[in-house]
Amino acid sequence: QIQNGHTLAAVAMLSCASVCHAQQSIDVIAYFERARAEGRDGIARKTRTVDVRPSKPGEVIVTTIKGEGKETQSAAAKPGDMVVRNRCAETGNEEILVAAGNFAKRYVGPIGGAGVDGWVPYRPQGVPMRFIVVREMDGAFTFTAPWGEKMMARPGDMIVQDVGNAKDTYRIQKAAFACTYVVERQPSK
Repeated sequence: QIQNGHTLAAVAMLSCASVCHAQQSIDVIAYFERARAEGRDGIARKTRTVDVRPSKPGEVIVTTIKGEGKETQSAAAKPGDMVVRNRCAETGNEEILVAAGNFAKRYVGPIGGAGVDGWVPYRPQGVPMRFIVVREMDGAFTFTAPWGEKMMARPGDMIVQDVGNAKDTYRIQKAAFACTYVVERQPSK
């Protein structure tokens, strides 16, 4: 029998903690900074060749991870934005929209001719990115990506951050990270 409102609130909080944890929304930049302060950050570079095509004005790219479904959705493409397709069979060769200004900083090419599907190979410039691993104890959570879309992060995934721009912080699914990045410095903890 419930004798006061406090008991009811505690039961509701306990139930939500076990059921709603995956829907917790966090400040990912603050989360990243706390992990850095604990020595849990490393440095990695994207190195695997990608396929690229120009975006169509207004095009929206839905990034889908094989076995997980929708990861995120881009804002509407602007002139000069490019669609980048990872070469990672494990994750379904997911596609992302890269803004024109970021594309020139992150990719070099073309490094070969267009395939029959029109995609052209490019090489990542290997821009250093800080990364942290989402721990089991952190559970799954959501946050707002730099392009304004909610992203879900799960234990084992990486949260990456441009070393020169803390606002450029987003999730890379565990298998996609292993497939496309080379770790240069492991986290110290």
